[in-house]
Amino acid sequence: MILTTDLDRALEVLEQGGLVAFPTETVYGLGADATRPEAVRRVFEVKGRPVDHPLIVHLGVPPAGRSWGEWLARWTSAPDQRVVHLAEAFWPGPLTVIVPRSELVCDEAVGGRSTVGLRVPDHPLTLELLRRFGGGLVGPSANRFGRVSPTTAAHVVDDLGDQLEVVLDGGPARVGVESTIVEVIEGRPVTLLRPGGVSPGEIEAVLGEVVLDGRAGPSRAAGMLASHYAPVAPVEVVTTAGEAAIRGGSQRTAVVGPGGTIELPADAEGFAKGFYAALRQADSPGVAKIFVVPPTSGDLLDAVLDRLRKSAGPRPLE
Repeated sequence: MILTTDLDRALEVLEQGGLVAFPTETVYGLGADATRPEAVRRVFEVKGRPVDHPLIVHLGVPPAGRSWGEWLARWTSAPDQRVVHLAEAFWPGPLTVIVPRSELVCDEAVGGRSTVGLRVPDHPLTLELLRRFGGGLVGPSANRFGRVSPTTAAHVVDDLGDQLEVVLDGGPARVGVESTIVEVIEGRPVTLLRPGGVSPGEIEAVLGEVVLDGRAGPSRAAGMLASHYAPVAPVEVVTTAGEAAIRGGSQRTAVVGPGGTIELPADAEGFAKGFYAALRQADSPGVAKIFVVPPTSGDLLDAVLDRLRKSAGPRPLE
């Protein structure tokens, strides 16, 4: 495994059908050519991910002289003008759009579905990688399936280093939680499947229509399972660090959040940047439970609470 910023080496690996971990503004992704079935199958194997759980395809920005509509037409069989408007407003950025897939996307990448998730990540190293690669890279989080997402290259090395050829080191993730996912299918309302760095209100302002909340439906996109983003130790959400001390009793515990043993800011943006790293730090040998004190405000509050619910399993927040 090579920890590097060498794009030449990363491109060589990708073009040979290998795997490359890459940075984004949200979390680190596990990249493979989205058009090569054998490479995509390897992503599922390395992560231990169910083969019916679809992957997101990461794209670069359109080359000079090409519009978003032309660029997206390679990857979707039924272009919708609303997707173009969202791309113009939010890409590169933390928004994934589920659209009808084109034949360019291999079956393995979409878990047998007729749709595909597309996103353009906002990280200079990965944008340059994608520009030079010229195609799309599947990019689920570069960790074991269901476990805590990686927000640094060191996290990737800890989880998957012995199975990867290259890990591109782009520094800590700027946002710290995964992208917003919306489904945009012609003739249907836009539907939120996972909250993230772009809010439904921002999307509504661009499109001039209401975004429906589809999170209660069946899992049909990344991150929709009831249990996800979870450390080994069980997670419980509390309102204060004092409550954690009472509920923990004589057990060895860790408290993540405002006032905790692993301190995080009370605003959702600051909390999100450090949340996954804090969960990893708290999940040390002998810790019986991790208590989390959630943030109280901020544009990313919905996204952070979503990740908290899933890291704690199917139990609802109290």
